[in-house]
Amino acid sequence: MKGEIRVLLYHSTEDTEGITAAYHQVSRAMDGVPGLLGNELLVSPYDSTEFVVVSRWASRADFDRWERGPEHKGQTAPLRPYRHPGMARPFGVYEVSAAYPAAGAGVPAGRRSR
Repeated sequence: MKGEIRVLLYHSTEDTEGITAAYHQVSRAMDGVPGLLGNELLVSPYDSTEFVVVSRWASRADFDRWERGPEHKGQTAPLRPYRHPGMARPFGVYEVSAAYPAAGAGVPAGRRSR
């Protein structure tokens, strides 16, 4: 986990079906991208028009290579209309600096990052 990258993309829409379909379309298009470990579509339990797509990357180098590559814009295009309009920068890129999985989550206690 330590050294992995998380990318958060903030979206806002009342079109729940549309953003869900776009998320699945983007996820299928990105299947097999080197270094992409997975992604999730989150919806706020407090405001059903607020969404976040979180992607997990093995390293910043993997993410940067994909982001600078020619396929990046096309692969993510279906989600672009849903980007949060009220944010100057509707995304964030973060490196995992520490992690502590819950006991029983499949990571031996001696291997946990602190």
